[in-house]
Amino acid sequence: MNNIQFSGYVNPYFYVLFILILPIGVPRYLLLILGFLLGITVDVFCNTPGIHASATVLISFLRPYFFYSSNLDEQEKAMLPSIKNMGLGWFLRYAAVLIFIHHIFLFYIEAFTFVGFLHTLVRSLFSSIFTFVVVIISQFLIFRK
Repeated sequence: MNNIQFSGYVNPYFYVLFILILPIGVPRYLLLILGFLLGITVDVFCNTPGIHASATVLISFLRPYFFYSSNLDEQEKAMLPSIKNMGLGWFLRYAAVLIFIHHIFLFYIEAFTFVGFLHTLVRSLFSSIFTFVVVIISQFLIFRK
């Protein structure tokens, strides 16, 4: 989906779904390693020097904070965070926040300046919304059973 772009404002990054739906009980070190490997793989194919890796490591680092407030037993830690398992409202908040953090970090690191602050913010917002919609559609397609 790297070549999908609508007037320079919308560029979806569907790969964040991998980080979002990893099992809840994945150890933090493994989560960070997987986030880095995913991001660096995207960087290699997109010819970007570590931008995606840093953004995916950031959301991999922040992801466990969504689960700290609830006391989960071992069976719940093996669950995948999805609409089916966690509920629609919870998953919408979880996905929206992490996707927006990923995109805002990614686009500001890519621009590496605050000169076009509003342009970058709008670009981050529109790309986040489009990615969010694709992630939600994938949830309904993957977990429809």
